[in-house]
Amino acid sequence: MLKHIVLFQLKPELTEEQRQAVMDNFKNGIMALPAIIPEIQSIAVNFNCNPAEQWDICLESTFASLEALDIYAQHPAHKAVGAELRPNICGRSCVDYIL
Repeated sequence: MLKHIVLFQLKPELTEEQRQAVMDNFKNGIMALPAIIPEIQSIAVNFNCNPAEQWDICLESTFASLEALDIYAQHPAHKAVGAELRPNICGRSCVDYIL
């Protein structure tokens, strides 16, 4: 089994209302994906509550293998969610590890 963790940093020029809307839209989009992409074993989106830290959004998911992760990554529904978030971020970091 594979754990996939992605951290996102929102652009600093976003207002608090914009930030919340971006985060909520991203979470709603991601949480709809398990019904569309069967390779997702689990998925969660959480928001950082510590303003002293640089990352705003944490996406945590599990897959059976790197191949299953690649199917997810290439899926049009996943790409659509990412395309909505992309204009609003200034940083992204990812780690994949075997459980």
